[in-house]
Amino acid sequence: MKTLNAIGTALSRYVAVIIVALSVWAFFMPSLFSWATSYTTVFLGVIMFGMGLTIKAQDFKVVFTHPKEIVLGVIAQYTIMPLAAWLLAWALDLPADIAIGVILVGCCPGGTASNVITYIARGNVPLSVGMTIASTLLAPIVTPALVFCLGGAWVDVSFWAMFASVVQVVLLPVIAGVLVSTVGGEAIERAGGIMPLVSVLAIALIVAGITANNGSKIVESGALVLAVVALHNGIGLAAGYGISRLFKLDYDKTTALAVEVGMQNSGLAVSLAAANFAANPLATLPGAIFSIWHNIAGSIFANVRRRGMEKAERGIDNG
Repeated sequence: MKTLNAIGTALSRYVAVIIVALSVWAFFMPSLFSWATSYTTVFLGVIMFGMGLTIKAQDFKVVFTHPKEIVLGVIAQYTIMPLAAWLLAWALDLPADIAIGVILVGCCPGGTASNVITYIARGNVPLSVGMTIASTLLAPIVTPALVFCLGGAWVDVSFWAMFASVVQVVLLPVIAGVLVSTVGGEAIERAGGIMPLVSVLAIALIVAGITANNGSKIVESGALVLAVVALHNGIGLAAGYGISRLFKLDYDKTTALAVEVGMQNSGLAVSLAAANFAANPLATLPGAIFSIWHNIAGSIFANVRRRGMEKAERGIDNG
């Protein structure tokens, strides 16, 4: 078990590399991964169940001990990213499939990858977890409402169908994970270390399945989607950082908030696109590419922030 835990922790730091490698494999050998799209909802449910297993009572306390930062982070999450997605879709006159996919990414809550990136950057991990929990619990209402308001200009959006999807693949698995963790106690806590391994494999299979089934479309539209995704992610990181500085948050809180705003639950975006916009097959593509890109950009951001902190600490020591 300790070996699996160690492997899971190590792989979670290289999730982008794993996703890219599996996606390239799927592109050239699609028959090996085409089946995965049939289980997108299952894979995401497993990921969210794993998130629930990692949530402890003290994580909920963060919501009440740091209410200003939590509220600020959630508001930033659900305003900056959705509006940035809408503006990019409008300004670049994106095709309907890609536009709704980008908007779906923007309207999703923060993802669990943000907690890992915050840890690497030496940010405030409990705050990051608290913001992820808060935005995730609000997602069944907020995400469908935002997509309905912002995406309706491109495609027909059913609020209630999306609400049911988010409850099914996010809320219920998270609650189940929390309950199992609470009842199982230390035994579940010891075994929970393998969940990063499971989560990495699940998100990699989601993206690989999309790649396998949309290879030619990715060749045609991949560069455009990558450019939009990179802009969207960059806006989130920069705006999250700017707002944190405006409110004079400490280094560790600034890092946590910037990462939380910039990194979305792109797996949820893919699942919602597949379940609710079957008539728009390319709608899954922005979420799939975001899954890769935000881990790469987040890791770069984390390394820059960490080096800055270490440099400052060395300056203090020398002083």
